[in-house]
Amino acid sequence: MTINRRFKGAALAGAGAFLVPLALVAAAPAAQAGPVAEPFGPACSTLPTSGEGSAAGMANDPVATAASNNPELSTLVSAVQKAGLAETLNSAENITVFAPTNDAFDKIPQADLDKILNDEQQLKSLLNYHVVGEKVTVDKLPDGTFKTLQGGQITTSGSGENFTVNDSAKIVCGDIETKNATVQLVDTVLMPKS
Repeated sequence: MTINRRFKGAALAGAGAFLVPLALVAAAPAAQAGPVAEPFGPACSTLPTSGEGSAAGMANDPVATAASNNPELSTLVSAVQKAGLAETLNSAENITVFAPTNDAFDKIPQADLDKILNDEQQLKSLLNYHVVGEKVTVDKLPDGTFKTLQGGQITTSGSGENFTVNDSAKIVCGDIETKNATVQLVDTVLMPKS
């Protein structure tokens, strides 16, 4: 009988030792990959506040899909689809898209825009010039030089929430996260050097 009680006591103690760590694991906060940057810039207020096109909603989808849900990017999305680049962008990892807004495309004279949209090679080159093969967030923007998927380079400069790309385009809403990319909305279409 004494052996039986000792055995029960040891079994209960062992079970208790096993249950305590499980309780601690259940109560511990989930590990996170690191801090998520908050979007910044004056045009962030024009994004939908909820739903798929909002900054929070865009985080759930890969970049081309996320952009298609954002009303500020409809011209860019049409160009990406016309160039056949949506799947390429959606399957890439840790890229940054300097995404021209609809207003940015409106700055291009219609005849010039039509010419670009109807020349598949030129369109692909232009769109790939807006994509960098690395994650570029606000901490890299003050004095950055980045190689684009087109093969050229873009530069960024500025501080705080005021950043310029190639000395011509302003980032109007930056650090929007998607499932596979960081998006920097720009107010001017970036033109690669010939």
